[in-house]
Amino acid sequence: MTIVEDVRDAAVQAARALAGSKYNADFSPSSLWEVERFFDVEAPGGRPRPGGPLAAHLGARIFAVGSYVGEVVRRHTDGAWIGDDTDPEAEINVMVKMANGTVIWPVQRVMKRYRNGPEDSLVAYGLALGLDVGSAPPPPRRRRWLGR
Repeated sequence: MTIVEDVRDAAVQAARALAGSKYNADFSPSSLWEVERFFDVEAPGGRPRPGGPLAAHLGARIFAVGSYVGEVVRRHTDGAWIGDDTDPEAEINVMVKMANGTVIWPVQRVMKRYRNGPEDSLVAYGLALGLDVGSAPPPPRRRRWLGR
C-alpha cells in the first residue's frame, strides 16, 4: 500500500471514529469545528485525556486525524495527495497540493494543534486556505443530572 492509499484509508477511519464519538465528521469544511472540539475535549493542554481515544496509539491517531483534515481540504480545493513512499517519515511529510498550487502538510498541522492547542486552530487553517468553515456551532447541550 502506498502512503497516499494509507492517507485515504486513515481519513475514512478517522471520520468513522469521530462520528462514533458524536462528532460530525462528514468531510465538510464546517467539520473542522468538530475536530477542534475533539482536541479541546480529548487533549486539553496538549495532553491526552486519561482513558480517551488519544491515550493509546497516539501517533496513528494523530496521523488519522491529519489525514481527515487533509482530505477535507483536498475535496474542497480540488487538490491531490502527494507522498514519497521512500521517505522514512512519509506519514508526517505527506502533502496536499491544491488546485491553485498551494502545498500543505496537514498531518504536521494536526501535530501542532495537538501540542499547542487552539493557537494552531484547524478552523483558522481552513479559513486561510479559502474554505468556508461557517460559524462556530453552539456548544453541545449538557444532559442534566437525572434528567432534571
